[in-house]
Order: sequence, then C-alpha cells, then structure tokens
Amino acid sequence: MKNKYIYLVFSNTGTLLSKCINNITKDDYVHVSLSFDDTFSKMYSFGRVFTSNPIIGGLVEENLHGGVYKKFTNTKCLIYKIDITEEQYKLLVDELKLFFSEKRKYRYNFIGLIAMQLDKTIIRDNYYFCSEFISQLLINSGIYETDKTPQFIKPSDLMKIENKEFIYEGLASNYTVYSDNDYSVVS
Repeated sequence: MKNKYIYLVFSNTGTLLSKCINNITKDDYVHVSLSFDDTFSKMYSFGRVFTSNPIIGGLVEENLHGGVYKKFTNTKCLIYKIDITEEQYKLLVDELKLFFSEKRKYRYNFIGLIAMQLDKTIIRDNYYFCSEFISQLLINSGIYETDKTPQFIKPSDLMKIENKEFIYEGLASNYTVYSDNDYSVVS
C-alpha cells in the first residue's frame, strides 16, 4: 500500500493578534494550517475570514502566496511533510469535507484561546481555533496521538508529531513552489 503525505504549515504574521497569542504562548509560531499538496495554494484552518479583518474568524481555505500571507510580507513559516497511510488520508479528507459541507456554522474560538491559557475547559460546539481544529482532524484520522484534548493543543504541540520531515523555514514570501499540483480536497 502506497503512503500519502500531508503538510503542516506553522506561521506567524506579526499582526496584533499574532503578537497577543505569542505573548500568551511564548511560541514562535502561533498559527497552523493543513495542506494536501506542496503548492500550499489550498490550506485549511480556522482563521480570518476576511484578509483585512482579524475579528471575523471561522473555517477558512488559505493560500501561502495570497490573502493574509501576501498582505503581511514578513510572515514567518515552518513547513513539515508528514507520512500517513492511505486509510488515514481517506479519513482526514472525509472529515474535512464534512466540515466544509457545513462551513457557515463554524466560528473562531476566541474564548477557547483564553480558556486554554487559564487551563479551563470550555467546550463550545462549532467553535475552533486553528490548532484545536487541526489536532481534532489529525486525532480522529489516527495521525496524531496525545493525552491532551484538542482544546488544549497549541501549534507547538503539533510540531512534535511523528513521521514528519522538515521542508522549509523562513519567510512565506520566499518559499518557492516546486510543484504544478493545484487542487482542493473539499471542492
């Protein structure tokens, strides 16, 4: 059976919201996105719905060379490639498609960020922050194992995932696309 690959893209735009999260977590990278191909033109996460408005957040499709990443040219990123099985890949794609089929009901979990810092469990249906969402997808598809619940997982926790291969670290604007692949698993 041939294995598949996914990519985790960790980033820090340097915006006010990123700085606030950084002050709380003390982590270099405060956002994480999931990609299924190495063009990073389709990445999935919870973040800004509108490039110029950090307050309205939800389930988003991002592009490493557009949107927020294009607007904030000093965005730092770290990319890992993760080896997964075909079964894990299928489970992951199916769950992501389910989320996107009901995209409008999901919101960004600002309260969850505060609760995580205070070590308080506050479960809000249909509310996620980036690492909460990505970790839930990875846990449910058997890719990531942890004792933590998704509400307490930071991007830095996801950097400890097994079967990862370092791809790139530096400015997102300097990352060169080496592939002609450009596809979406949810549309």
